[in-house]
Amino acid sequence: MKKKLLWLPILFSMVSMPVFADNAAIKAQLAKMQIKAESIQPTPIVGLNAVLSDKGIFYITDDGKYLTAGPIYNINGEEPVSIANQVIMKKIDSLKNEMIVYKAANEKYVITVFTDISCPYCQKLHQEVPELNKQGVTVRYLAFPRNGVKNNVVSQQMNAVWCSGFPKKSLDSAFKGDKIIAIDDCKKININEHFKLGTMMGIQGTPAIVLPDASIYGGYISATNLLELLNKKEK
Repeated sequence: MKKKLLWLPILFSMVSMPVFADNAAIKAQLAKMQIKAESIQPTPIVGLNAVLSDKGIFYITDDGKYLTAGPIYNINGEEPVSIANQVIMKKIDSLKNEMIVYKAANEKYVITVFTDISCPYCQKLHQEVPELNKQGVTVRYLAFPRNGVKNNVVSQQMNAVWCSGFPKKSLDSAFKGDKIIAIDDCKKININEHFKLGTMMGIQGTPAIVLPDASIYGGYISATNLLELLNKKEK
């Protein structure tokens, strides 16, 4: 009798164990909701995953049974931080080889900017890049033509910039209004992926500045104010 009783806790623990679904099963569940998952990553909340999808960011349980939308914040610090930030930064960094980078010699911070060469505030922010570099801020650019990536002059020009043999020089020129000659059949860079990622992240306008903690600030910010913001977040 005692031997049988010794097995009971083990049996109960096996029964009460949660059923985990793999990513393929979770993607199948999401497909029922017409959601195409680009990435699925665990969050700091046990049993909850962040999903970066073609329709934005969602959260789904390990077993694939429960889905929710809308931001979830960690409010333990001085200011709220989205728990999806880690997922966002992984996806951004996956495009690092396609970024146009203005690297600071004494790098302290790295920011990523979704930009549009026809956007006046993007042009104004670009003028701050030398000062940002001087203050230790590396600026990485991804393309986000505001009117989309299909059959418009701006997206074609931005594709030409990113495909250029000298992308930094070409971007500087494009912000000044110079026309960039496109390389025929350029397959080196696909700015569609930049635009798609920005859309997934909820970006609707430019410039969209992504800080190291993945918080996103829309619009022009001066180099002085941006540095103050970065220093504040580091504390």
